[in-house]
Amino acid sequence: MSIPFKPTKSYCYQVARYELLDQLTQEPEALSGQPFRMNTVAKRVIERNLTPEQLAIELPAARADRVDAIGATIRFFVMLHAKRLPNSPFLWLGDGGMYKLKEPTDIEQEMEDAELEATDDDDIENAASQFDGWIYAFSFPPLVKNDEPFPIKIGKTINDVEERVAYQCKGSASFDNPVILGRWQVLRVSSVETAIHATLKSRGKWRENVPGTEWFNTTTAEVDEVVRFIQP
Repeated sequence: MSIPFKPTKSYCYQVARYELLDQLTQEPEALSGQPFRMNTVAKRVIERNLTPEQLAIELPAARADRVDAIGATIRFFVMLHAKRLPNSPFLWLGDGGMYKLKEPTDIEQEMEDAELEATDDDDIENAASQFDGWIYAFSFPPLVKNDEPFPIKIGKTINDVEERVAYQCKGSASFDNPVILGRWQVLRVSSVETAIHATLKSRGKWRENVPGTEWFNTTTAEVDEVVRFIQP
């Protein structure tokens, strides 16, 4: 590694951010594109880069009544950076420290989110001039059911819904062409999408352990009801 070893928290922070995150992107678990437990893979990468003697050195912890070893401190900062850095190459999935390497669609969604958030921060008095966009819901034909909930992806876009859905499915392990189940034009689309996701999560509809994000076990009617409740 290019950063010289020092038994300090500053070293642990820097090496986690500027050296180890990049190495983690090349690990088999990350390259598989599937969710993986970051703690386990980070431990292996850290032990490959530092000696057992270096890893065992103890540093004062945030709590005055304890100390942490260098290895544990670096692992903590790796997971923190993977989760919180704006340009982190990983997507945090929750569920006990599960992550996955971001796909191009995840990166584009982040770019769109940043644009929407910048717009949402503007103090616009006239509601007619507030930034708007589309909430959309799609699934795949074999998953669609008429009388019971089924997996539906709910997202947002400021552009064309068909193009957005096609781009999301491009290059992924899609086994069929997507079918768009509904679209709703709304004001302050980023806030509306967040509210929809939160409502469905509170109802226990979120599908946590699946490739990708924003998938829910729900129905088109329920999504429509939630959208209309949030923004009539």
